[in-house]
Amino acid sequence: MKTAMKLTDFKVFLILLVAFQLVSCKKEENKGGSIAEQAEAKLPYFGTADFTPQWEKVQHRIPDFSFFNQNGEKVSNANYTGKIYIADFFFTSCPGICPKLTKHMGELQEIYRNDPEVVLLSHSVMPWYDTVEVLKEYAEENGVDDSTWDLVTGEQSAIYKIAREGYFADEDFAKTQVESKFIHTENFILVDSEGYIRGVYNGTLEMELARLKRHIALLKKEKEAKG
Repeated sequence: MKTAMKLTDFKVFLILLVAFQLVSCKKEENKGGSIAEQAEAKLPYFGTADFTPQWEKVQHRIPDFSFFNQNGEKVSNANYTGKIYIADFFFTSCPGICPKLTKHMGELQEIYRNDPEVVLLSHSVMPWYDTVEVLKEYAEENGVDDSTWDLVTGEQSAIYKIAREGYFADEDFAKTQVESKFIHTENFILVDSEGYIRGVYNGTLEMELARLKRHIALLKKEKEAKG
């Protein structure tokens, strides 16, 4: 009889313990959201090629650049000052990952088409072929809105330099240091309104695209808070 009572008391204790934990978790979520949401409350800064997150501003920012877009217009840092932008690297004749990158950039274009704070920047890594005329045709074929999305070409050395040293977009170069190697990356790089890298994403994956959109929302809130 005593044993049965002890077992019953133990079961009651377990039920009360579980109920207490559930209430505690609910209170924590109400205070600050889920653990995952709290972890993404502030985006880190990235200042090195290994993308080690830093929680204070780093020295590294996207260096000055000057290229030509699909309309033959000069595009420089001045065009992106005060804007959040997503950068990537592609080439028009790419049969592999580029069509998916372009598709996903197109989806971002539609989401932010009427948002002047968010713009897109795609660099050709085959500028000797991707002339202004070729980029224009590619833009028309893929529904590129030139008020939101620049496809740029220019000197190969300048594009490769900014890809490697500015955006850290060439993972192989970080390992090999071979400058003649062709750049091909699936990364989307998120840059804030001050020119700092705030995120890197696999542009071929839907789940990464969703994460990117969440992070853009965080940067918009951060920008609003700064006034």
